[in-house]
Amino acid sequence: MVCSSMGLASGRKQFQNRSARLRAPRKGYILQHASSAYGYVKPSVCIADRLLYSRLPLKNATVLYKRIHGKEWHYMHRFKNLPAHTALSLLIAYAIPSFCQTAYAQAADESAAASDTKAVLVTGSRIPRASKEGPTSVTVITGEDIEKQGYRNVFDALSSQTQNTGMTQGADFGNTFTPAANTISLRGLGPNHTLILLNGRRIADYPVAYDGSVNFVNLANIPSALVDRIEILNSGASAVYGSDAIAGVVNIITKKQVSGIDFNIKAGGTQHGGGSNQRIQLTGGGSSGNLSGVFGVELSRTQPVWSRQRDFMSSTSSDGTAPTRILSRQNVDSGKYVDPGATCSQLGNLFYDSVVRVQSKSGAYCGSGKAQPAFWTTMTQNESENLFGSLSYQLGAKTEVFSDLMLGFNATQNNTRGPSWTSEAVGNSYFFNQNSGANESWSRRISPEEIGAATRYNRKWNDVAANLTVGIRGDIPSTSSWNYEAAYNISAYTSRKTTPLLLNSVDSFFLGPRLGYDADGVAIYAPDPSRLSQPLTPAQFNSITGEAISRDKSWTQTLSLSANGELFNLPAGPVRLAAVTEFGSQGFSNTPDPQINQGVFYNQAAANGASGSRQRYALGTELNIPILKQLVATVAGRYDEYSFAGRNDGKFTYNTGLEFRPAKTLLFRGNYATSFRAPDMNYIYSSTTRGYYSSTTDYYRCQQAGQPLAGCDYNNYSPGANYIQTGSKDLKSENGKSWSYGAVWSPSSNFDISADFWRIQIDNLVTNLDPDTILHNEANCRNGELDPNSPTCVDALRRVQRNPANAIFNPNAIQNILVNPINAAQERTSGLDISGKWRIKAGGAGDFLLKANYTKVLSHHYKQFSDDPDTDELNSLTNADWGSKVNASVTWLRDKWTSTVQVTRYGSLPNADQTARVSPFALVNLSASYQISPQASISLIVNNVFNSVKQDNSAGWPYYPVGNYNPYGRQGWVEFNYHFGS
Repeated sequence: MVCSSMGLASGRKQFQNRSARLRAPRKGYILQHASSAYGYVKPSVCIADRLLYSRLPLKNATVLYKRIHGKEWHYMHRFKNLPAHTALSLLIAYAIPSFCQTAYAQAADESAAASDTKAVLVTGSRIPRASKEGPTSVTVITGEDIEKQGYRNVFDALSSQTQNTGMTQGADFGNTFTPAANTISLRGLGPNHTLILLNGRRIADYPVAYDGSVNFVNLANIPSALVDRIEILNSGASAVYGSDAIAGVVNIITKKQVSGIDFNIKAGGTQHGGGSNQRIQLTGGGSSGNLSGVFGVELSRTQPVWSRQRDFMSSTSSDGTAPTRILSRQNVDSGKYVDPGATCSQLGNLFYDSVVRVQSKSGAYCGSGKAQPAFWTTMTQNESENLFGSLSYQLGAKTEVFSDLMLGFNATQNNTRGPSWTSEAVGNSYFFNQNSGANESWSRRISPEEIGAATRYNRKWNDVAANLTVGIRGDIPSTSSWNYEAAYNISAYTSRKTTPLLLNSVDSFFLGPRLGYDADGVAIYAPDPSRLSQPLTPAQFNSITGEAISRDKSWTQTLSLSANGELFNLPAGPVRLAAVTEFGSQGFSNTPDPQINQGVFYNQAAANGASGSRQRYALGTELNIPILKQLVATVAGRYDEYSFAGRNDGKFTYNTGLEFRPAKTLLFRGNYATSFRAPDMNYIYSSTTRGYYSSTTDYYRCQQAGQPLAGCDYNNYSPGANYIQTGSKDLKSENGKSWSYGAVWSPSSNFDISADFWRIQIDNLVTNLDPDTILHNEANCRNGELDPNSPTCVDALRRVQRNPANAIFNPNAIQNILVNPINAAQERTSGLDISGKWRIKAGGAGDFLLKANYTKVLSHHYKQFSDDPDTDELNSLTNADWGSKVNASVTWLRDKWTSTVQVTRYGSLPNADQTARVSPFALVNLSASYQISPQASISLIVNNVFNSVKQDNSAGWPYYPVGNYNPYGRQGWVEFNYHFGS
């Protein structure tokens, strides 16, 4: 049902009686032409009703509304021709603007009759308008879409959208800095170039930087039970929202009006084992006098999927690759392994009975193909509790106070590597064996059987996220169309990470006491070889293992004041203006466990904490100008200034848009916007940070060994090289610009189609120096392809630190890559978005709703320095983003049945070996629901109906494109809903 609130021309004192005959609705459908049941009301008042959410038969019913004058605003309503068995409840409330927006956006998604609706707010503008379609396209995902299209949560729904063409490292990625978080990458520009809002307001970043570099918002903590809808603005919008809104804006809008209590329970799992999950949701609300409220609770639990539970990736040796070393003794001087003989049989029952003696070109060792899969979770374990509450109180006909509170508690566990030990790892990784008289390097991997279970070595995160908003809104006195809102919002995120680590006593556990050092500084031991081959007990493992606990937090707060209304009238209509001023601040801190720097743990580099904060203020304005009845212009401008690290950085951005409607069924639109992004605080305040890349290609050693890249021992090796990263307080803001143009054709309320071309460019891009580029340049400088004395070579050779060429162990191996952020790069991309929907009424066969969305990236170029040639990222074999994406669905509704088939097709990707492309891939989801009674329904949901897994064997285990797809296979759930109350 459409709500008539927020109409700027709605200053009338009389409220006419209205009525509408309602068509028979079915689940998932919005009642058509219902806006005629409402008259104009005051700008800050919205009438809504339970019919919007009802699944009950209402055919030929009539609803009447009438305003009754008096000190307070009241309404009476009357129903005619209601079926005798149907119990209807009409919720009449003074709702906040975002609720009015909710009602409209849902209705507009199903009807092209924009003229029948009144003005509401839509993401991308602060001026209410009468049509969802404006100068820039907006994609809407309803809370019901999340369920019926098979999405597990808010992140799933967003990541499946066609605009999300970028690959991201999420909770199920594996080796990553942020395995307890999920994010998206609109247009393939990275998670830090998409602004994420909750009810139109900023929320705190995840306190640990994505990929160790950029700040982002964690989407794993948004409970789907509380989502009314999600709006995605498909263009830059810094002139409206400020920093970060370069690739687009995602606005997650929670429910504001609920009548009664809704209970939902959902349970399921994967066909091939692991991943069982359960979820309980409880939402409710109501009103008493001038007070109304909504509450929600969501509890969920997910068990992990381990690599060993999927046959195709249960062993790293299934493609003929040599088994991973479990036990080895290497003579460093000769480079040969000391034959373990029958020793391997003593370990044969470890790693699920897979340890064997392996003969290699360097000698024999004990190995297993299940060493890595045994400790790798491809779906993280998670338990979460999310709470939400919203209250509003009507002080009078013109004023309302409101507040929202959301709390989230998340406990996450994952595992990407089991415990392993190498002798004297903090030194040269070898020692002088007094018993053999040789320099030796010993190594040992510890199995799940020896520690009790693989979960004993899980990393754990305990996160708490909180968002609070309080405010007041209403009409500005002595005006007929102006209203205001003043609000304060604060958001905070804390994360406690627990990491199991071997203690520094592990060398003596396997080697015995250190006997001193030889003349070259090499440690001397007289070890007993049986210590290496003897399986450990869980108690022994506990004696050499401890836990490091790090604490991270982030926060943001904003005080805002906004107003909108009519300035004056033109022949084509009123000129409308919106203005906003904001004051805010944000900060973060990363605090590592002090035991790391005290030398408590084995082979741990020094860990330095980091923290910082910054303040900002902003002034913005926006105009909506009806030049002609058919032509409307939008102009917005905003100035933001940030204060950090002892300096100020300001930026003015602007936005212009045109809407031309030569006919009621046709819209031509265009938009040009400038945007910016303040430097990530992690880039600014990061202290010296040490870490490692998930994988690295050492081009120099490949050339040195005379090996082609495809078969090189040093190609894409994992884990990759170590790096040392430092921040920079001299970074400047990024500058962006975007433009788009397109058309929308809606010949009837049952059909519409739109097409939009878009282009986005970022200049002065803040980026860490690309390690792959550094290694490319370094190799070419060493082999003479580039001038060794050129600035590029001097810089590259300085940044790559290697072992000496005459080192006894691992000569010329990379020790560290030195990286730091710079303002140098440019990135630009362009593409095409096409979307459409078609409703078909098939009489007794029911109704069908067809939807489709398509995104095609036409170009994507990047260059690190202004004088560098462009890199074609779209066709690059090192870029794992998709070049195209399609979403399509068919929903069938008949009587008490509703069913949806959802298909997502992903474009091609480079293979893991970066030598060719893997073919496109499609996933099919299915849901079916049955309305048992007016209060109860049951649903069956199946994801990946055809049990498809995209495999890629080109570069070995794990044999699938990690980060782009998942290896779960078919998943299924059963869901039950029940509504308490009228």
